[in-house]
Amino acid sequence: MQSRENLAREVAGRGKYAPLFRHLCALEAHRWHTTFADVEALLGFALPNSARIHRPWWANQTNGGHSHALAWQAAGWRTSAVDLLAESLIFERLAVAPPAECGQRTLTIDEVFPPHDFGPWPEGFSMSREQLYGDEGR
Repeated sequence: MQSRENLAREVAGRGKYAPLFRHLCALEAHRWHTTFADVEALLGFALPNSARIHRPWWANQTNGGHSHALAWQAAGWRTSAVDLLAESLIFERLAVAPPAECGQRTLTIDEVFPPHDFGPWPEGFSMSREQLYGDEGR
């Protein structure tokens, strides 16, 4: 069974905010002063309105957080100095070096779609294309 941290990194590396996760994993600096626009350019989509209105959107959540917070926390970073008016913030690295598992592992097809043996077909079972798709044969 894999650890919660490793599972979080795998999820962050595949999610909507994976570009942010990978960017933070690759950064060598210990602080990244950035703007909301820079984060949006990195992600390839606009941040939700709540990121501009509600400071808690940028919160560092320790348990059961949102996917966006998981992206930076799984990479070993935290947010600070969030300025909603200037639309800027600072990401700070929590450790000296990024976690070893930080986005370096590539998932196999069997991990993404695990094989499952449904067992043999029932004896005498048959199904035609017409039965499966209806009389139109779509």
